[in-house]
Amino acid sequence: MDARPFLETLARLLEETGLEAILIGNAAAALQGAPVTTIDIDLMFRQTPRNLQKLKAVAKALEAVILRPYYPVSGLFRLSRDRDGMQIDFMTSIDGVKSFEALRARSEAMVFGGHKLRVASLEAVIESKRAAGRPQDKAVLDTLKKALDETKTKQPKRATRRLKERE
Repeated sequence: MDARPFLETLARLLEETGLEAILIGNAAAALQGAPVTTIDIDLMFRQTPRNLQKLKAVAKALEAVILRPYYPVSGLFRLSRDRDGMQIDFMTSIDGVKSFEALRARSEAMVFGGHKLRVASLEAVIESKRAAGRPQDKAVLDTLKKALDETKTKQPKRATRRLKERE
């Protein structure tokens, strides 16, 4: 399944509502070349009264409901749509990340359908999964580390190639 149309819609809605959120988890890793899959989309956001109103606007536009499956224990807000099983988790905290601002500094904007969507760095995804320590997170760590290593070895080659092209 091609997630691009959905990511385009999500990026547009986040931009239109002004809800600043950062894509995390396997979805973020996959967008950076890691050979992983996921069945849901996870994002981190700041929990403020204004942002909760923005989240409600996103849910309405997606024709979804907001669930609090672990309320009041966690800062998880799940957007769910029955007709197609869509699920988007918005979290106010994630393991291994000190704050939203700290994660934002370790993210980059990717463009989908002309709209920017912030995506956590592969390093941040790995650190979060390591800190969470859940079996499903541990199972993917070696794959993510290998993808990160491959990314790092390719970057210097690109820079060297650009320098040679300039000469």
